[in-house]
Amino acid sequence: MSPTTLYRAVARAEAVTWALLLTGMFLKYVTDTTELGVRIGGMLHGAVFIAYCLTTVLLWIDQRWSLRQLVLGLLAAVPPFVTIPFEMHAEKQGLLGAGWRLRTEEPAGLLEKVAAWLVRKPLQGVVVGVAAVAVLFAGAMVAGPPV
Repeated sequence: MSPTTLYRAVARAEAVTWALLLTGMFLKYVTDTTELGVRIGGMLHGAVFIAYCLTTVLLWIDQRWSLRQLVLGLLAAVPPFVTIPFEMHAEKQGLLGAGWRLRTEEPAGLLEKVAAWLVRKPLQGVVVGVAAVAVLFAGAMVAGPPV
């Protein structure tokens, strides 16, 4: 999977889970019918939000984004639906390469070594990514809901 394909999928999934969460909030707070939508939508959104942030960091390392692009990418996940315009901006600006740089280039430094391992071993990378999302999600659940 190319960086462009991965980032597009995760950015759009993050926007879809925003829609689910907002729909759940409408049902809970406006129609006062059920809070199930907030529970399910909130959990899904939380997990995909974490996955989007981790994917953004991976692309920052592999594609050599500037710190400004990293911050913008991460901030795009906060307001609803902004990950899609940011992903489109990133593609237009050439921030999403056709291939993973660290699959062929020698990594420099610890972060690049970790990223290189993840992109050179995609199956293990997916497993590590899912595990990272699960651990961070569990930590968020222990910490409690956002205020």
